[in-house]
Amino acid sequence: MGLKEKLKREREMNNYTVVTELVLLGLSDDPDLQIVTFLFLFITYVVSFTGNLTLTTLTLVDCHLQTPMYFFLRNVSFLEISFTTVCIPRFLGTIITRDKTISYNNCAAQLFFIFMRVTEFYILTAMSYDLYVAICKPLHYTSTMNRKLCSLLVLCVWLRGFLTIFPLLMFLLAYCASQVIDHFACDYFPLLQLSCSNTWLLEVTGFYLALVSLLFTLALMILSYMCVIRTILRILSSSERKKFSTCSSHMTVISTSYGSCIFMYANPCAKEASLTKGVAIANTSVAAVQNPFIYSLRNQEVKQVFKNFLQNIVFSTNWE
Repeated sequence: MGLKEKLKREREMNNYTVVTELVLLGLSDDPDLQIVTFLFLFITYVVSFTGNLTLTTLTLVDCHLQTPMYFFLRNVSFLEISFTTVCIPRFLGTIITRDKTISYNNCAAQLFFIFMRVTEFYILTAMSYDLYVAICKPLHYTSTMNRKLCSLLVLCVWLRGFLTIFPLLMFLLAYCASQVIDHFACDYFPLLQLSCSNTWLLEVTGFYLALVSLLFTLALMILSYMCVIRTILRILSSSERKKFSTCSSHMTVISTSYGSCIFMYANPCAKEASLTKGVAIANTSVAAVQNPFIYSLRNQEVKQVFKNFLQNIVFSTNWE
């Protein structure tokens, strides 16, 4: 290496900084909009946290909810609680204190849990397979969807989610003078825009990993639902047709989650659009709220278990 190349490399290395803090600009500096955003996110976070925690508790303590669907749903609830807790309370605190700085470690934690949401799509795929077996092959359901298979499916989807994000986490980015992220959370593409390094490979890798994961799981779910809907249309019993409510609930969750994630991660131009932050807010709050309530409020069994749970608490309190 010549002297000029060495000097050039030293100048470039001197411009790089060891990042200990970053600045998240958030959504807007408009006070009125900040009030609306705070109220919206606070309400959705409390409802989401309470709903997912309640659903997780009910499926753990009641024997009637020890089914594969609720086993998968507990994993989804855990992901939603982790993801929203890492992102939303910190953003609400920023609105109150007006301190927009975030430590590098907290930013890395946010990025990790944002990445791990890819696991949710594989769990939703497992739930669609469970629904397929329950409706299309009811006589084989108990033997097929046994505890061992469900545990193996969950282990595989968690491992698959980690293997999807692991190559992206291995890259170390160099940052220059700017430490300002035009987002409300440490998301993937906004962090890449902040780096001085050549991020072309990371952008392409992130885009294709997101595209493959989303399209692969979506294709499997569409195939499952095509079989489910075809089977339901052949059933003449009205009581059996009610099973379609579970299918429609699942499709509502899928459409919201997939729509927002495809826009943010599988759209090459989305990272440059200001609309991305609004979509990210919807993906962070609305999707987390709908999961426990779509699967529970439309399910008579869950509502009955919840009523019994409350009655037991009230009865035990009065007895004391």
